[in-house]
Amino acid sequence: MFRFLIGRLLQGLLVLFALYTITFFLAKAMPGEPFTSEKNVSAETKANIRKLYGLDKPLWEQYYVYPKNIITEGSFGVSTSKGRPVGDIIAQSFPNSLLLGLCALCFAVGIGVPIGVLSAVRRNSWVDWSCMAVAMVVICVPSFTIGPLLQIYFAAHVPGLKVAGWGNPQDVLLPAFTLGLVSAAYLARLTRGGILEVLSQDFVRTARAKGLSPAKVIIKHSLRGGLIPAVAYLGPAFAALISGSFIVETIFQVPGMGQHFVNAATSRDEFLLLGLSLFFGFLIVVMNLLADLLTGFLDPRVRLKGNSE
Repeated sequence: MFRFLIGRLLQGLLVLFALYTITFFLAKAMPGEPFTSEKNVSAETKANIRKLYGLDKPLWEQYYVYPKNIITEGSFGVSTSKGRPVGDIIAQSFPNSLLLGLCALCFAVGIGVPIGVLSAVRRNSWVDWSCMAVAMVVICVPSFTIGPLLQIYFAAHVPGLKVAGWGNPQDVLLPAFTLGLVSAAYLARLTRGGILEVLSQDFVRTARAKGLSPAKVIIKHSLRGGLIPAVAYLGPAFAALISGSFIVETIFQVPGMGQHFVNAATSRDEFLLLGLSLFFGFLIVVMNLLADLLTGFLDPRVRLKGNSE
């Protein structure tokens, strides 16, 4: 297992290195420059600003200096569009995105896993067909359609819910439900497939032959192995819920990280774009690692394979 962890950490570092390299050169290839504005700025002023941010140095030196500052100083640079340290922007907006992502994940697990188990138990019945049909429809409907519908039919009629805004505990319900609904549909399908695969195994037939009730067969013998595909999906899904929530944050006016990511791209804010990309990449690496560890806990074959490597 120790070698397994070391291998995953090395893979994560390689992913972050590739992500930084691609983002750095794509940001440099973007048209225009970060200091272009409606006001006319003299060439001398632009040169001084570029020198202040270190953008006058050779390309290879800029490529080397930025990760060096992260490692040695813990600095992600200063946003050229906001004039604030990128680390402060992330620290201010990340808790909101994290809360939204956690609530969305709770909705996804609480809805998707029970529906997947129910569909597997009632295989090829009208319950199974109905649940999987609804899941497929939800997967096909984008969040920018679900969000406004919830605003119209729920927020406008249910006391305590607001169409948009952030500040009260109940304000997280509608955006989290909107964000987690698609993940719930994927989890339902993955859980159904995993449970059906386990139910066809010999040890489950043996448990049934011994006279165990259907509930005990599912809970004690099938659920642990059947949830492995869903657990493997949860790691990247959680990171995606945090980093890919720009549309939902915009619809419900949530002050999260998604808005900064898009603003950094439109304003050609290289330091903010690099900082957010690396932070999102780090989240995905960590979530994938946690998902691998949880999969190893559920499936002994993964642990044995990790120990033999």
